[in-house]
Amino acid sequence: MFEAPTVFYAVALVVVVAGIADPLYAGCAWAFLVLRVLHSVVQATVNLVPLRLLLFVLSWAALVPMIVCPLWTL
Repeated sequence: MFEAPTVFYAVALVVVVAGIADPLYAGCAWAFLVLRVLHSVVQATVNLVPLRLLLFVLSWAALVPMIVCPLWTL
């Protein structure tokens, strides 16, 4: 649970400092945030592991474009 937010912060910092932020990054960042909040809510309430896994995988799916796209831009 801790590695994804750390990666997100690092990638977001690189994107902003490099000046390459665009609507794709913003959309992915918001999707990541919403999915991580939903993951935490599910974990703290009903704790359905398959649902948590789905939210976890979807949050990484939102994070991967943020990791890969700057590599082509820089």
